[in-house]
Amino acid sequence: MTTDRPRVLVIACGAIAREVLAVIRLNGWSNVTLRCLPGQLHNTPQWIAGRVEEKLQEAEAEGGWERVLVAYGDCGTGGTLDRVVAAHGVRRLPGDHCYAFFAGVDDWLAMHEAEPRTFYLTDFLCRHFDTFVIKGLRLDEHPELLPAYFGNYVRVVYLAQTDTPELARKARDAAAYLGLSLEVRRTGYCDLRPALEREAAGGEVR
Repeated sequence: MTTDRPRVLVIACGAIAREVLAVIRLNGWSNVTLRCLPGQLHNTPQWIAGRVEEKLQEAEAEGGWERVLVAYGDCGTGGTLDRVVAAHGVRRLPGDHCYAFFAGVDDWLAMHEAEPRTFYLTDFLCRHFDTFVIKGLRLDEHPELLPAYFGNYVRVVYLAQTDTPELARKARDAAAYLGLSLEVRRTGYCDLRPALEREAAGGEVR
């Protein structure tokens, strides 16, 4: 690795930590540091912007970071996260959700337009479906609420970052639990990888 690369801090959603670390390892970066917020914020998007701002303030107090990337989509913050990001003069990943940058923003928008009644899974959500969906929505305590939450959905699309049989099985189990058909799309890291690579090299994210 050349010594002229910038010191980069990535403040990421814990739901994509594994994928960010994978890209860091693939590139052999020693100039990139990852700090994560809890993946549980996925269920409380109204808290995301404030928690990210705390991390940005900590980074500014430390000093020494030449570039800071917020590894989130808008993630249901209604533009609040973008206002925080702009106020601190940093950037975030492209897209509204992790689904967008894993599928590719244009492809995800096309999928959503073609069938908005879609429930999306990623590798992370396959691993933690019980915690984030079943228990997170208290369906383990109140299974009668399942139709209220998911009655309008018609399919599950699993955006697979890796080709892992165990996660494929979990995706099938999740779709069966929801009573929906399953489509699997092997996306890899898609827009996540080039966005991180541009930032680590000192280029533009978007």
